[in-house]
Amino acid sequence: MDELANKNILITGASRGIGFDLAELLDQKGCNLLLHAGSDLGIQRLKEVFGGSDRHCFWQADFSKPDMLAVTLQETLQFFGPLAGYVNCVGLRVRRPLNLLNVATATEAFVTNVVSHLEVVRIITRKGLFAKGLSIVGISSIASHIGSPGVSIYAATKAAMESANRCLSKELFTKGIRINSIIAGQVNTEAYKELMQSKDSQVDLVLDRQYMGLIEPRGVAAMCVFLLSEQSQYINGSSLPVDGGYLV
Repeated sequence: MDELANKNILITGASRGIGFDLAELLDQKGCNLLLHAGSDLGIQRLKEVFGGSDRHCFWQADFSKPDMLAVTLQETLQFFGPLAGYVNCVGLRVRRPLNLLNVATATEAFVTNVVSHLEVVRIITRKGLFAKGLSIVGISSIASHIGSPGVSIYAATKAAMESANRCLSKELFTKGIRINSIIAGQVNTEAYKELMQSKDSQVDLVLDRQYMGLIEPRGVAAMCVFLLSEQSQYINGSSLPVDGGYLV
């Protein structure tokens, strides 16, 4: 039996990309999943795939409105049970040059990608809502480390999340909670495919440096599983790359 079997795991942003592949992987390992999506369509997709099991629950919430998260998440957890793991796969992507940025766009990105993540961590680390050894994982991006034109706000939000996680790792350690980040390179998600279709050129210059090639979502999901497990018990406050060799 897998060591994660019967553990309660929350995955936010579970209806697409890395979050969806992670949900499939943890479902196969026998985990009890609390699966989040921000839209009706996302919840519908999750229920179609995972709704046949009584081990799983679903939570719909808008991460651009963090003040609305506390009540619904706490009520859901009181029914679902204490969490052994939380993986945040929510990431509002913003690709705009400086002259097209505005305060509203920047604010929405920071609220969705950083503030709501911190709010979820604040909620789930309350007494009675987490199990001993809770492991938290945030999906960051290579963009926060390399710098690229047009992604300043998105990169800044991911860098902020990583910095916050490092601070929280020392603060939450006294509760027996670990928190880490994954630096994902270019991943072959639905969002990536949509981006490439919208471009005039189908050549992705990022892959010139990501010499191991485009990463499949399951590869990032596997790192999430490792960080959720006791095999990573001595890793805390770290940002671990799954970048196809980009940072080498």
